Amino acid sequence: MFKLFPIKNGLENVSGFFCDAVNVGMRTNPANSSDTSPVDGDVAFIRSETPCDVAAVFTTNHFQAAPIQHFQRYPEGFQTDFVLMNAKNANAMTGEKGIEDIDALFADLQTRIPLTNPVMSSTGVIGYRLDRDKISTAFDRFDYNAKASDKTARAIMTTDSFKKELCFEVELDNGETFHIAAICKGAGMINPAMATMLCFITTDAAIPPEEMKTALQDATEQSFNRISVDGDTSTNDTVLLLSNRKSGAYDAEAFREALNKITFELAMMILRDGEGANKLVAFEVKGAKTKEDAAKASRALSNSLLVKTALFGEDPNWGRIASTIGASGVTCDDKTLTIHYDNLLIYSNEFRELDSTREEKAYEIMKQESFKVTCDLGLGDAAYTSYGCDLSYDYVKINAEYRT
Repeated sequence: MFKLFPIKNGLENVSGFFCDAVNVGMRTNPANSSDTSPVDGDVAFIRSETPCDVAAVFTTNHFQAAPIQHFQRYPEGFQTDFVLMNAKNANAMTGEKGIEDIDALFADLQTRIPLTNPVMSSTGVIGYRLDRDKISTAFDRFDYNAKASDKTARAIMTTDSFKKELCFEVELDNGETFHIAAICKGAGMINPAMATMLCFITTDAAIPPEEMKTALQDATEQSFNRISVDGDTSTNDTVLLLSNRKSGAYDAEAFREALNKITFELAMMILRDGEGANKLVAFEVKGAKTKEDAAKASRALSNSLLVKTALFGEDPNWGRIASTIGASGVTCDDKTLTIHYDNLLIYSNEFRELDSTREEKAYEIMKQESFKVTCDLGLGDAAYTSYGCDLSYDYVKINAEYRT
């Protein structure tokens, strides 16, 4: 057995890791435009005092940004001790020059601090090369021994309305402990083909390097790969897991549970922060003939614009649910299908029309900030749950003004 204890202040709790952020002038207003706090940083870092093992999951978009291409040029199983991050510029669709800019920045940074296979991650507008002169001004201003998780978490925000950071202390049966912490950004371009986001996870657990990739892939599948704001996938999606093994403590079951919990909770934060979103909804599809069918139908529901706008309007229109399932291409039958909102039966072969009593109850459910839509296809045993949010007027406004 083991115990998980949530701890405040994210990354700074993990032994041997440091982080800081500064503003170099790429961001000229707070990350959240409605925020009245001082301007956040736009260049940040995470540093390990010793080279650490690294595992990564990247975007499924074929046009992967320069930082991802740069990462993939390192040999399998490499170690790193430094992650450099910037906001406001994705360094995507910049060709070989984008990768050269990263190398040049690291060559400059190397004159201030020794580096082992440094990694870069960027977020922002696609199609522009990095302003190397601006970014490099951060190198003399960073406190390389700082533990400023709050500043670092805020520095990677784009349209996020709040920072996203978590940390757990894991206590094992033998009294040993390790920590796992993460910061994350994401609010728009969220699609269950890895959500559009950046996530940096640090741990001092003594996890064997060969177990890291599988653990991270499994955690991502159960979290970031199951959420949708708008059905779009960006060029920069990245989840990094960094382990310096400094605690000397490790238990495979405990580590996986902690990793799964931290990624799932961050995924729910992203969904709750969906651009202009007001509701978080779970879409469970069960009774499918295959797991592939269950996943396909569930993801279709979480991506559907018609379903999302019905959620925003608090309209219990089960026709949009049924239509989306039918259009998804999975094996289904209107005679065996049932639809529930929470525990309320909305549709079945016997109840194809909502009576006034059930419709009123459905309205009350849809007024909630979160609820569950369960669709039982009645054809098999396979099930899958994805998560989505509503689509509001604010989503259009935020994205229409993204470059401004």
